[in-house]
Amino acid sequence: MQVHVCSLSRLAATVQATGARHVVTLINQGTVVERPATVAVDDHLFLGMNDIVAPMEGYVVPADAHVERLLGFVDGWWRTHSAQSPLVVHCWAGISRSTAAAYITACAINPAEDEEALAGELRRLSPSATPNLRLVTIADRMLSRDGRMVAAIERIGRGCDAYEGEPFALRLGR
Repeated sequence: MQVHVCSLSRLAATVQATGARHVVTLINQGTVVERPATVAVDDHLFLGMNDIVAPMEGYVVPADAHVERLLGFVDGWWRTHSAQSPLVVHCWAGISRSTAAAYITACAINPAEDEEALAGELRRLSPSATPNLRLVTIADRMLSRDGRMVAAIERIGRGCDAYEGEPFALRLGR
């Protein structure tokens, strides 16, 4: 099974092409996101946050509650629906929040998987991926990865400059 990553502008096309029935949106609060018609309301997780790594006045910093909701949603999808359809995660550009969510998903679903190998695969699949380090840091703590997720993402570094990332799919366990 796979988690597909894309930008907001490619959400509908990615859902249609993959047959996904579950979507995670990580985007600024107040951004209008048209849920694809094939995705039920309960199968769309909207996490309203800005793409920042430290608190800033007037912005919503990624927080524990966001990652808890992501992990709960991913766990429910994996246990009950992953054999039927893949998951799509997206943010505005498909570069930072969504790549962090895909990496977090892979680490959560594959607890024995090497963080470095997953981060390396993320980089191979998406040269522009620059996972939001705050999201990864929170998940690293929640998943008891002892800093290994953070270290792996720091090692792959910032991705190449891009206005919008190319859609890609990260393979998950099974």
